[in-house]
Amino acid sequence: MSFKFLPDIAIADIAFEVTAPTLNKLFEEAAMACSDIMVDPKTVKAKVKKIIKLKADNLDNLLLDFLNELVFLKDTKGLLFNKYFIKVDEKLFSLTAVATGEKIDRKNHDLRNDLKAITMHMFILEKRGKQWYNRIIVDI
Repeated sequence: MSFKFLPDIAIADIAFEVTAPTLNKLFEEAAMACSDIMVDPKTVKAKVKKIIKLKADNLDNLLLDFLNELVFLKDTKGLLFNKYFIKVDEKLFSLTAVATGEKIDRKNHDLRNDLKAITMHMFILEKRGKQWYNRIIVDI
């Protein structure tokens, strides 16, 4: 796992940071961190495949929009995901993601927090040497 939670950053919310060798992997790991906040991903089966295509005006907004789309799918369709395959186009600020998971099942899923939104508070997305770095605070 290449994300870690930051318990001392936000007392009423949850903060995490992600490091990854590629932008694709960073988006995947940030999505997994969000899934991990909502549910134990090991309890989610790959029954549904959701294709997500997004375009934004910059990489920051692309990541924020993508993660907020996961929250939207949880809230409107009752979907939780346990795996992501993401292709980011850095020049066009677009992505195609394939997320696998299933509908919320309170009997079989180890539900955790109700993630409400991805925030811009203390948000960082940047390349540091050969690694991509991201810090996010989410509203729960």
